[in-house]
Amino acid sequence: MSALLLGSISTVADTSELQRQAFNQAFAEHGLDWRWDRDDYRAMLATSGGQGRIAGYARSRGQDVDAQAIHETKSKIFRDSLATAGLTPRPGVTGAIRDAKAAGWKVGFVTTTARGNVTALLEALSPQLQAGDFDLITDSSDVAQPKPDPAAYALALRTLGEVADDCIAVEDNVGGVQAAAAAGVPCAAFPNQNTSQHDFAAAAGVVSQLDLADLRRVARAQRETA
Repeated sequence: MSALLLGSISTVADTSELQRQAFNQAFAEHGLDWRWDRDDYRAMLATSGGQGRIAGYARSRGQDVDAQAIHETKSKIFRDSLATAGLTPRPGVTGAIRDAKAAGWKVGFVTTTARGNVTALLEALSPQLQAGDFDLITDSSDVAQPKPDPAAYALALRTLGEVADDCIAVEDNVGGVQAAAAAGVPCAAFPNQNTSQHDFAAAAGVVSQLDLADLRRVARAQRETA
């Protein structure tokens, strides 16, 4: 193994509830009477992409909305909330990154969210976790298609000069796992508080905290069954 690839921002810090609250606040600011409760939101997280969720929800209600504008409002609210949320890295994240670096591994943050979201998250987590801890950070501007398309992982592999089988990805949602799998990268599912009941059958394993030894075992088990 030679690279650890962390996926969406909630693999690093659990921002799922902040995201949901930001959606609801954005709806109110756009004069919509929508409100996504946790059960609604958990179901929606089976697919990736906030703007697509907004557009799909509008269609289901027979409404015509500017999904892009609503999503931009939501993203600003979300970024602002990160600064005051008192976030900490998820269990084992900083240790796994430290141990990976000590072992000579490369570490990537392979997201398809907006660069502003990544920047705001890392500013909120500093000094526990900073941009300099990663050899590569991707965002939505780097690829034509978001996850579950494998483009972000393909880009990470090319940029880092790594072979898929020599890496282990960590993802907190089904779309992220599908993206890693499609790129041939063994993937450990690391569910957040709103995806814990999702079907992670495409993952090589499911973990409740990050530990480099456990991630090695997950990757090895997938190679042995491939």
